[in-house]
Amino acid sequence: MHTEALAAFRDNYIWLIRPEADDPRTLVVDPGDAAPVIEALERGGLELRGILVTHHHSDHVGGIADLLRWQHDRQPGQPVPVWGPAAEQIPGRTQALQDGDAFTPQGWTQHVSVLAVPGHTLGHIAYVVTSAGQNAPPALFCGDTLFSAGCGRLFEGSPAQMHDSLNKLSQLPENTTVNCAHEYTLSNLQFARAADPMNARVVAHQARCLALRAEGKPTLPSSIGLEKQINPFLRTTQPGVVQALEQHRGHKPKDAVQALAWLREWKNDFKG
Repeated sequence: MHTEALAAFRDNYIWLIRPEADDPRTLVVDPGDAAPVIEALERGGLELRGILVTHHHSDHVGGIADLLRWQHDRQPGQPVPVWGPAAEQIPGRTQALQDGDAFTPQGWTQHVSVLAVPGHTLGHIAYVVTSAGQNAPPALFCGDTLFSAGCGRLFEGSPAQMHDSLNKLSQLPENTTVNCAHEYTLSNLQFARAADPMNARVVAHQARCLALRAEGKPTLPSSIGLEKQINPFLRTTQPGVVQALEQHRGHKPKDAVQALAWLREWKNDFKG
C-alpha cells in the first residue's frame, strides 16, 4: 500500500491511498479542498476510485462536490463511492458507516475497517486499512481525533468519549501508522514538554520533527507505538503527566477522564 500526504489550507493533510506505488487507483481521505487533489491526480495519471470521510467539518468535506464533478466530466459512467459516518451529514455520501463496519474497495486486496471515535465530533469515525497477505503495517486514518502528540478539540463530544476513543485507537498494533489530518506536531510536542516534563522521548522526537519541518517534510505518519510514548493524551495515568497536572491545577485528577479533560483545557490556552 502506498500513501501520500497532500498539503491543504494552512496545515491540513489530505491523504491519497493506492494499492501499490505503481497502481493508479486512488482513494482520497478527507478532501477539504479539491484543487490539490485534482492537481496530484492529473500530474500522476491517477484514477479517483473513492472518497473516505472521517467527519463533517468543512476542511474535510469542502472539496467533495468539485471532485465528483471533475470525475463526472472525465468519466461520466464511473461513479465514485463516498464513504462517511452515518451519524453526520456528509455531502455526496453513498455509503453510510458506523462502528464495526468493514469493506474492501472494488478490485483491491486492502481491507478497510471502521471505528467510531466520537469526541471531536459526535459521529467521527476512523478507518484502519490493512493489506491482506502482506507484511505491511496497518494504516490508521483518524481525521481530527488523534494527532501526533495530541488530540482534537472537544467541539461536540465529552472528555469521556474522547478518552474511550483514544483508548480504542491505542489498542491497535503498535506498528500501525497514524495518518492524521493536520500538521500540528511541533505545537503539540511543545505542549507535551510541559505536560509530560520527565519524558525524554518527547525531547528526542521534537528534535527529529524540527529537522523534518526545516526540510519542508511532513512529520507524519507517526505510529501507535510512538504515540504511546510521546502523546500526553494517551499517557493520562503516567506519573509525569499526573504530577504536571497537579502542579498546573493545584490537585491531582481523580481519574484518567478528568486528566484528559484538564489536559485538553490546558492545551486550548497553551502559549508555549
